[in-house]
Amino acid sequence: MRLKICGMRDAENIRQLLALQPDYMGFIFYEKSSRFVADQLDEDLLRSFPKSTRKVGVFVNATQSYILDMVKKYSLDYVQLHGEELPDFCKNLKFKGVNIIKAFALDNSFNFGKLHNYKPHCDFFLFDTKGEQAGGNGITFDWSLLRRYDNEKPFFLAGGISLENAAQVLEMRTLKIHAIDVNSKFEIAPALKDIDKIAELIKILKPEEVEL
Repeated sequence: MRLKICGMRDAENIRQLLALQPDYMGFIFYEKSSRFVADQLDEDLLRSFPKSTRKVGVFVNATQSYILDMVKKYSLDYVQLHGEELPDFCKNLKFKGVNIIKAFALDNSFNFGKLHNYKPHCDFFLFDTKGEQAGGNGITFDWSLLRRYDNEKPFFLAGGISLENAAQVLEMRTLKIHAIDVNSKFEIAPALKDIDKIAELIKILKPEEVEL
């Protein structure tokens, strides 16, 4: 099971996390988030990432020009669109060579049919919990809702994933869960991750990779 750690900002914390070799690391380019990177990201550090850890920039209703500028500045591998971006917006970014993860906030009323027009223009979907914030609410949604999904496009699973419920994700292997996305449940403070807890999570998700 692949792992994405989102909401990173502090250079030393990023270096410590890289030592654990997560599959994806996320950086939030959204001013209203407590994990907004602002001008605190170390550009050289991000450019030195190993290819095994993909860099994901998270944006919420940002302009195309801003997204493209950040992709170029930090050599982002993926852009995660976490707002109300329409299929044509994804299409235009994809045309410019950007790899796209389109996020959707789920609750009991979510219509999976709306995903159809996004599929040609997105590499992955991300399913998160619908809450007061665009993301990082720290609560899970009813995972049984995923039974309504046609499972054609691989997806990231987000929303309140913790050490306590991570093993349950492994029980849903019949779904195309590309990776799980964790954030607030593994923080000491906003944008500062508890490395020991992340290491414990990796033992749960990837026991075959843990050295005895």
